[in-house]
Amino acid sequence: MSRLLKFGQPMGGIIQEAFIVPDIKIGIEHFTKRIKIGPFYLLEHFPLSDYQYRGRPSEIDVTIALGFSGSMCFELIQQNDRNPSVYTETYEKRGWGFHHWAIATDHFDEDVNFYHDQGAPMALYGVAAVGARAAYMDTTDTLPGMVELIEITPKTEDFFAMIHEASVGWDGRNPIRTFD
Repeated sequence: MSRLLKFGQPMGGIIQEAFIVPDIKIGIEHFTKRIKIGPFYLLEHFPLSDYQYRGRPSEIDVTIALGFSGSMCFELIQQNDRNPSVYTETYEKRGWGFHHWAIATDHFDEDVNFYHDQGAPMALYGVAAVGARAAYMDTTDTLPGMVELIEITPKTEDFFAMIHEASVGWDGRNPIRTFD
């Protein structure tokens, strides 16, 4: 059995569902009021170093918001520019809404190779501020979204655990939070 991460999901399991939205604050309002997910932590102009889109260095400006319901993380993504990306691809094909699942991995390179060998090319690569790598594998030929691989390091696990902890017993107040 895989070990459970500090926020309740198993290593190697789905830890997140992600949705692209046209306006992140309206998205947060809908998710908090209608389905009681939250609070959401807002990360404006989310930094990704070594960002690559479809294997080429590129630039992107996105704002993301992360919130939990139980042990599942929900991510809302708003692209702030018009650069080609995995988000604009999805929007152009089917509009706003579901985009990807994220899977926790402690074998990042092996998992990237697994998906690649299954015919799912890497569509996005980047390194988050906590030093963890992330890759979106394009599984849209066989699934209704992409699969993001998130490298779980102690810092990554603590980051998600902190957001999860804020959701436990959350009373609906202060639905949008930021990091100081």
